[in-house]
Amino acid sequence: MLLEPAFTDLIRSALAEDIGNGDHSTLACIPADARGGARLKIKEDGILAGMEVAAAIFNLLDPSSVFKPFKKDGDSMKAGEVAFEVEAAVHTLLMGERLVLNCMQRMSGIATLTSQYVNILKGYHTRLLDTRKTTPNFRLLEKEAVRIGGGVNHRMGLYDMVMLKDNHIDFAGGITAAVNKTVAYLQEKQLPLQIEVETRNLEDVKEVLAVGQVHRIMLDNFSPAQISEALTLIDGRYETEASGGINLKTLEEYAKTGVDYVSVGAVIHHAVSLDLSLKAI
Repeated sequence: MLLEPAFTDLIRSALAEDIGNGDHSTLACIPADARGGARLKIKEDGILAGMEVAAAIFNLLDPSSVFKPFKKDGDSMKAGEVAFEVEAAVHTLLMGERLVLNCMQRMSGIATLTSQYVNILKGYHTRLLDTRKTTPNFRLLEKEAVRIGGGVNHRMGLYDMVMLKDNHIDFAGGITAAVNKTVAYLQEKQLPLQIEVETRNLEDVKEVLAVGQVHRIMLDNFSPAQISEALTLIDGRYETEASGGINLKTLEEYAKTGVDYVSVGAVIHHAVSLDLSLKAI
């Protein structure tokens, strides 16, 4: 479920961007008191996402709108099906139409691609993570689409988890210095945040194991064979995450290693929007 108030703020901002000082196409030819209905037609197979978003957009524009869902987020969808019908002021339907479609088409594309990755992982211990490689100001809905598609959300931003990546480590003077400084900082600020450290080779893994005090070790651009070596060293003491260049073709080889997570930015930035349309009834 999407959380307030960030969700409402996102919708308000998106509506303001689109409507500006008025939907003059609608204002010019549709009476203000006209009411009508519309249905969302599915024109492409995939995984449906964005139903909650659509209902919220129409409700925000017109609290008297009536939203009738025929499917729910995460359902498989087939071309020719109807996802929902909505009754509202015609001005509401026309002002909300493009935002609803933009959100649902984008979210459904992400959920569909995510589900392809998740299906490959069935039967394995490994789970799929998203990343921060998202569209500015649209991250909330993109990550929600990953969740709907069966993936796991990594940190939402820089504020809810510590991730010491290569640049942090290099600027801080190495893994040991970066971890020790981070632990001291979190204690001073009384921040109960988990710490993840990126490693670039087996020597880095050994250094993390020596310094300890972390929650997860990222194995960045490791081959599956190198992942297996690293997991032997780690021996279950910390969560593990494989990252870097993992795709649908290579995913299963990484899952076979037993790594806890694989992070794949492509589930968001390579996803293609699916075809939906909102038509008057």
